[in-house]
Amino acid sequence: MDTRALRLFLNLTETLHFGRSSEACHVSPSTLSRAIKQLEDDLGVALFLRDNRSVQLTAEGTRFAQYARDALQQWEQVRNSLLESADELHGEISVYCSVTASYSFLYSLLSRFRKLYPRVEIKLHTGDPEHAVAQVQSGREEISIAARPGQLPSGIAFRPMDRTPLLFIAPVHMEFSEADWRRRPMILPESGVSRERINQWFANQQIQPDIYAQVTGNEAIVSMVSLGFGIGVVPQIVLDNSPLSDRVEVLATEPALEPYEIGLFAQERKLRSPIINAFWSLLDPDASSPVALGEEPS
Repeated sequence: MDTRALRLFLNLTETLHFGRSSEACHVSPSTLSRAIKQLEDDLGVALFLRDNRSVQLTAEGTRFAQYARDALQQWEQVRNSLLESADELHGEISVYCSVTASYSFLYSLLSRFRKLYPRVEIKLHTGDPEHAVAQVQSGREEISIAARPGQLPSGIAFRPMDRTPLLFIAPVHMEFSEADWRRRPMILPESGVSRERINQWFANQQIQPDIYAQVTGNEAIVSMVSLGFGIGVVPQIVLDNSPLSDRVEVLATEPALEPYEIGLFAQERKLRSPIINAFWSLLDPDASSPVALGEEPS
């Protein structure tokens, strides 16, 4: 059963923007438009009112959205029931993470998962870790890997994998003193867990930083710092995996920035799915033949 059209439709009902929905669903805008047009042709009604400026749900679109949500929920329940009685898991699972997380954490998980469940197809999408929880919360992805926020959204489960320090980094051989905190340009993440920790650190030190740039993506922060644009803040795992790590140096700070936990996110209700639960259980310390992160299965 192909449920993609319903999922595309529901995503568009949330964003009301073809460009953002096509990007979130990893399809081209023309593919999304064709899917919506096909649904409207099959139903014989318009689901959206759209012009060059806006997209709005019609009354029929609102009614169909409820049907689509119910249909997908029932489909998941039936599929989970059938999978539970099957001798071997088969189907697909979607996973979202940053590029750094894909080779820092995901490699060992996928190696083990593929060995245990060779008939399960893995759909891997990479992007900004700031969007990882939202991707799971909206149902666009089933599993994501990211830093744990200060407060978990309702209905979202988290399983920790590792902790990573947050580090202030500067160009190599840059002289630095305590007075420089107020006059050195800062290159900071635009938002997310890191930015929250950084803002709190500066507030505690009663420092008003000179923000030169606000950047999406930790790898870009390392690049800008290596070019001498200012001081940045990145998780240690990003720096450890960066090809530019030898062009920056870590600044010793007291107190240190609060580290954060990195782990798996999933909707609590979706953990009833045998496939999602199988992936989730890879981090279970009581699971048989566990493989440590960073190791390959024998």
